[in-house]
Amino acid sequence: MEHDGEMAPPIPSHATPADADAAADDWATRDDFEESPAGSQSHPPAAAAAAAAEEAQEAAPLAPPSEDIKEIESTLQSLELQPSDVPHDSLQTEAEERNRKRHLNVVFIGHVDAGKSTAGGQILFLSGQVDDRTIQKYEKEAKDKSRESWYMAYIMDTNEEERAKGKTVEVGRAHFETETTRFTILDAPGHKSYVPNMISGASQADIGVLVISARKGEFETGYERGGQTREHVLLAKTLGVSKLIVVINKMDDPTVGWSKERYDEIEGKMTPFLKSSGYNVKKDVQFLPISGLLGANMKTRMDKSTCGWWNGPCLFEIMDCIEVPLRDPKGPVRMPIMDKYKDMGTVVMGKIESGTISEGDNLVVMPNKANVKVISVYCDEDKVRSAAPGENVRVKLSGIEEEDIAAGFVLSNVGNPVGAVSEFNAQLQILELLDNAIFTAGYKAVLHIHSVVEECEIVDLIEEIDLKRKKESDPKKKKPKRKPLFVKNGAVVVCRVQVSNLICIENFSDSPQLGRFTLRTEGKTIAVGKVVAVPPAGSAIFKA
Repeated sequence: MEHDGEMAPPIPSHATPADADAAADDWATRDDFEESPAGSQSHPPAAAAAAAAEEAQEAAPLAPPSEDIKEIESTLQSLELQPSDVPHDSLQTEAEERNRKRHLNVVFIGHVDAGKSTAGGQILFLSGQVDDRTIQKYEKEAKDKSRESWYMAYIMDTNEEERAKGKTVEVGRAHFETETTRFTILDAPGHKSYVPNMISGASQADIGVLVISARKGEFETGYERGGQTREHVLLAKTLGVSKLIVVINKMDDPTVGWSKERYDEIEGKMTPFLKSSGYNVKKDVQFLPISGLLGANMKTRMDKSTCGWWNGPCLFEIMDCIEVPLRDPKGPVRMPIMDKYKDMGTVVMGKIESGTISEGDNLVVMPNKANVKVISVYCDEDKVRSAAPGENVRVKLSGIEEEDIAAGFVLSNVGNPVGAVSEFNAQLQILELLDNAIFTAGYKAVLHIHSVVEECEIVDLIEEIDLKRKKESDPKKKKPKRKPLFVKNGAVVVCRVQVSNLICIENFSDSPQLGRFTLRTEGKTIAVGKVVAVPPAGSAIFKA
């Protein structure tokens, strides 16, 4: 029987009837006692205690106990008290552990086939998240498909379509830890057809790892016009990825052979482009050579016999030391919802951009103003009492049905909810319009802002900003605003954007994560921008 091992502890032969009753009571009050199912052969506790008491009475005249028996008694008592305390202690320790280690989201970006999934898979293997047996299984699977070098990518690319084509489609997600930091890897798709998925991944990231293939011809394809290396860098900067690690992958390829000339050539071409994209290359960007397939220069520094010219740090060291701006845990709660599902209640997933979410909190889901209560909070796979900004969480809510939530809704404070608007003013930088297109009032595009994807229309061009003149001019001699009829590539313009449904956004100056966006049309990113003005609180549109 299952409960036979859980019977009351035997009462020592010297015990008095009073001791026996006390022991029986102690057993009856134990938290972890489970009643035996009906029809069970094991004795109920009261009967067992009574039988034990009779035995104790008969054996009372025996010799006094030795020291050993006393020790056993005290050990038994301490063991009995343990079970009810364990969960609380372990929860506390886990909370302390979480508070001690910072958390970072890392997005892997770059051109298709640069080796993003392979590098992500290798990181998980090196940090002990994947065992040798699983790797052997993937090796065999890849060999059966005549794709021997893809086996590491299978760790990140989990569905059959991705494995068959060798292309990431969805944003892969995985977790690993170093001495000081907990990381969430976001493996973004590199193919231009899946850029919207890449945007959703990059919008959650704190730092980016730009993977570039050093193989002859592959770097050039990704870097030239229309290549994803360029578009991904621009999108990453726009979406708030402030720090970038540029890993030059496939250095072990026969066409490269760990060549310093090839490494320097790629660094030389990428540096001016990164500067033009808005990165401070000296402060915010670090280059290093790796081999994702072999794991060289990833967890441990490069072996001099492999690559004698590299004296810098390895990837794990750089990721551990990288500094990111701190978020405000006491600020208003803002959590854009990425996804939702039903699991004995409504569960929403997303990244906390500001504030702290705790069990028992009363919050509101915007824009539909539904009041909800937080039942539980999960970070990665662990249940926690509260989660700070920057954490990717799953939050179980009561007071709302799953079908009443959509991606792009925002969980926020009841007292200070996020605004819900259908129009806003934005400062846009036009990157590259489609052939023969002019950017004017009436222009339609798809707006990507945090986890919102909405069709929008430019209803008014308010002012064109001349960046050169802005730097030179004296503020006192300010010229009147120029209201343009249309603008071309490279222009910076303040315009009014309108959407058909309510969306939750904030001014870029108040909340950068909810105030930066991209405009795309026909599969191309045509502009990036930030929200500069929203309608007054409680209103969805500007008053005339």
